[in-house]
Order: sequence, then structure tokens, then C-alpha cells
Amino acid sequence: MKATIAVLPGDGIGPEVTGKAVMVLEKVAARFGHEFTFTEGLMGGIAIDKTGQPLPDETIAMCEQADAILLGAVGGPQWSDPTASVRPEQGLLKIRQHFGLFANLRPVKIYPSLASHAPLRPDLLEGVDILFVRELTGGIYFGERQEQGDGDTAHDTMLYTRGEVERVANVAFRAAQGRRKKLTSIDKANVLAAMRLWRRTVAEVHEDYDDVELEHLLVDAATMHMLTRPADFDVVLAGNMFGDILSDEASVLAGSLGMLPSASLGMGQFGLYEPIHGSAPDIAGQGKANPTAMILSAAMLLRYSLGLEDEAQVVEQAVDSVLDSGARTADISVKGSEYMSTNDYADAIVDALSV
Repeated sequence: MKATIAVLPGDGIGPEVTGKAVMVLEKVAARFGHEFTFTEGLMGGIAIDKTGQPLPDETIAMCEQADAILLGAVGGPQWSDPTASVRPEQGLLKIRQHFGLFANLRPVKIYPSLASHAPLRPDLLEGVDILFVRELTGGIYFGERQEQGDGDTAHDTMLYTRGEVERVANVAFRAAQGRRKKLTSIDKANVLAAMRLWRRTVAEVHEDYDDVELEHLLVDAATMHMLTRPADFDVVLAGNMFGDILSDEASVLAGSLGMLPSASLGMGQFGLYEPIHGSAPDIAGQGKANPTAMILSAAMLLRYSLGLEDEAQVVEQAVDSVLDSGARTADISVKGSEYMSTNDYADAIVDALSV
């Protein structure tokens, strides 16, 4: 297979972990006889510094010629002023909207060897395997907003249409059919009109998936149940803001944000793949970054955009084997113990790909 992959390293540790994911993909290509071409562009704070925009037109044009996008992370303290007119996060919203990437898939898998790094009792983590499906281009992040001139009032609008909810619900139900056949839909239907539309629409879509069990759960209850009965969840469907918050909460189950990948998909195979962690500028350039989430995001790219399921599984198995061997980066090591550098850890995964 021939494929072009757009690489947007971004800020902070983004270039470090993205480089390791590219290295893994190059190894996969060599092993399985594929030809992957990588093109690199600017996004985030570095793009603001060099072009004045968080997502330059040149980057969009480059991505339009690619089969998929690998994104490191964006942001940092020098661009953190929330009142600034231009911010790195605007690039994220723009790229999702431009390519119609409405479904964000965030798997949360528990590695038994890392159970001690999670703040929950090990027995609560047994059997935890959750797939979050977050609606990504609607809701309060994209609704009308305004800060009044006097600075004393402001509003943000949570807006959803039936069509927006239907399309992401279909993604979630199809995913549940291939897993344990249970879907939990998160809303705040007891208070918000947009969430009542959400609940009604999800219930209507469910009629086409009678083999999947549907559970409706209010978001405030979900935040509690995610930590008291996490193994009961299979696929979790949520709107943009609630999905953002809940999937970050669930990341503690895996022991570190550095372990969790994501895929942002639209109607076709094109997608954007990124770790859920941020740019971590405090450890950038120190060899402490955990590349696991970025490497697993590359595995999702192989699966969803290139249709290479066997290759995706080989990458995931390589990560499993390296963790089982006791290899650790700083964030998943026992306090005070030795840990591997970003480079050495990634090299171990590449070596495992040769087995």
C-alpha cells in the first residue's frame, strides 16, 4: 500500500513523540511492504510564532493531499492567555471543522502491569476496556458565543441538531456491535434542552441496533460511576464538552495520560490521530516524554484510515510486550526508580516490531 501521512508535530513534547510514531510507522512499512510518505507542517503555538495563525492555509492544503494526519500536541505557557485573539487551540477547532471530523474515538485500556499507577483499587480496574465516542464538531465549543463589551456578562451556546447527533450515535452503536454490545449515552437531559434532543435522538437511532443495550446516564452521575464501577462501561457516547471532560477523567484509570491515543474521524476513512495528552512544556527536550499514546494513535491510523488491521494489532502487541518486559518511561515508573528515556523506550517498541 502507498499512503501519504501529514505530520503536525506541534509544540512542547509534540515533536518528540510524533517523531517516535513516524519511526514506528516506517518500521511497519518496511516489515509489511508498504510505502508511507510523510509531509510535515506547522500547527499550534509554533505556527502562531512563524505565521501569525495557529493553522496556516499552507498546512490545510498539505493535509488535504494526505490520507491521514498525525498531530503531536499544541499549546504552551507563552500562548496561554485565554483573552488573546489568536490561540493554539483555535487550530484544533478549525482543523476538525474543516475536515468534518465529527467523531472522536478515545479508547481507555488497562494494562495490568501499570495498575499500581492508578489511584483506584486494583480490583476496580479488572476488566476495564472503554471506548469513548465524543461528538467533536458541535455543542458548546462551536455554538454562538459573545462577551459583552462591559466585560460583566458573556454567553456560550450549546447547539445540537438531530443530524449531528444521529451521525455520531451511529458511529458509537456500530462500535458497540463489535465489542460487548453495550452503549452508555451521557447527557444532562434533566436541565438542558440540547441534551433532551440528544437523548431523544440517541433513543431513536437505537431502534436500528436492537442487539445493543442502551443506557442513558446523566453526566454528573457518570463522573461518579466512572470511578466506582468503570468495568461496567463498554462504549460511552457523549457530546463535545462532556466527552472531553469524562475521557480525561477516565485517563487516570490507565495510570497516565501518556498511555491514551485518539482518532478523530468523519464520514470517510480520512482521520486525524493524536494523543489525548497536552504539550507538557515542563518536560520538553528532557527525554521524559512517554510516546506510547502517540504510537498507539499511529496504530489507530493504520486501522481506521488505511484499513491495515493486522499491522495495527502488531503495533499494539509490541507496546504490550514492551510494557510486560518492565520497560517504563518517567510517568509510569515507580517514584525514585530508574526509567527509560523517550528514545530508548521507543527503540524497544521498534525492536519488538521485528519479532
